[in-house]
Amino acid sequence: MENRVTHVPCILMPKKDCDLSKWAVIACDQYTSQPDYWAETDRIVGTAPSTLRLTLPEVYLEDADVASRTEKIHQTMHQYIAEGTLQAMPAGMILTERFSGGSCPRRGLVLAVDLEAYEYGAGSQSLIRPTEKTVVERIPPRLKVRQGACIELPHIMILIDDPDRAIIEPLFDKTQDFAQVYDTDLMQNGGHITGWFIPQGKETEDIEDKLAALCDRETFNKKYGCTDAQALLPYAVGDGNHSMATAKAYWEEVKKDLTSEEQENHPARYVLVEVVNIHDESLIIEPIHRILFGVDADALLSDLIDFYQQHGCKAYTASAAVDNAHCYPFLAEGKKGVFVVENPQWSIPVATIQAGLDEYLAQHSSVKIDYIHGEDVVCSLAEKQGNFGFILPDIAKNDLFRGVVFDGVLPRKTFSMGEAHEKRYYMEAKMIVK
Repeated sequence: MENRVTHVPCILMPKKDCDLSKWAVIACDQYTSQPDYWAETDRIVGTAPSTLRLTLPEVYLEDADVASRTEKIHQTMHQYIAEGTLQAMPAGMILTERFSGGSCPRRGLVLAVDLEAYEYGAGSQSLIRPTEKTVVERIPPRLKVRQGACIELPHIMILIDDPDRAIIEPLFDKTQDFAQVYDTDLMQNGGHITGWFIPQGKETEDIEDKLAALCDRETFNKKYGCTDAQALLPYAVGDGNHSMATAKAYWEEVKKDLTSEEQENHPARYVLVEVVNIHDESLIIEPIHRILFGVDADALLSDLIDFYQQHGCKAYTASAAVDNAHCYPFLAEGKKGVFVVENPQWSIPVATIQAGLDEYLAQHSSVKIDYIHGEDVVCSLAEKQGNFGFILPDIAKNDLFRGVVFDGVLPRKTFSMGEAHEKRYYMEAKMIVK
């Protein structure tokens, strides 16, 4: 089917007698300022087979011994394959359910996607796109880990916008028809995860058809209120974008030495991901607020008003929110109100305010900004002299897709999706070499 960018992989899973509670370790880009977390993880794992030995926690990325750590990772990968610690399953997908302390589980589908359909650069029109800006400087150190690796372990989460819950959710009514491949507690407050294997066949064909149907132009235009001028966006990278970008950079290296025929089914072309419906009830999308330090409140508001007026908007301060406008409650020492932007040129509120703040910060190098999760923290900080806080509105789930469709990648720190312990744990693996 046209616009099909998914791929049914041959997934690697640990052998039957492996202790999965020690095998599964949280994504390497978490707890980057907490070496104690990783020291405790190392203690828990001990000498047991573990994905801890196959990945490089980013807390160690700047250490002097990073090269020897990387070499050891590569050796362990080959060892796990040679000794049968990791074993290839038949082609198929894994349906996964993760309880991590909330009122309901996160439900996803592990499969592969085509890196030829993903671009992370500014202005990307590809079918798979990041939700937030990719910091290219973060790719080279990660690329060194991938170069020389024979397998990959995914913590990438790909979001789909399926408000009818017609693709992933119905599969959980059929779990009795699928073989259970894992069912384990996760270390370090990670909760519990269960997975079922869906072998390649009619079921996976149906899944891929439904995913490809997200590209139906008429349905897409109606969903987002757009025209054919906007590029289709069936898949948005919600988590692990720098890992995805690293996989892309590696594939671009590899394919230079391949013929067109060899490129078609090379394992490095496809990256293992967990596909999750953004309407999954477990996904809590929270706004991230803004606080500025070392700023004159009146001058800031005046400059922002000028900025938006120059961009064809009407901007002003008010005592309450206004309908059909982008509105931001603000606080400073002895001052509070609502900053209003009417006729915004950006599709979602966070893009509107960040555009103005970026311009202001570029003109005022002494002013600093921070990104805050809780309103109470913003209120506390904004009471101090020279500080200024903006409270951002809640984010509608399909606004994430709409924002990328109309504005391109969203501003950094647009939203928060789950706490650190809820992030993906490594479980499945896939070969990336022939």
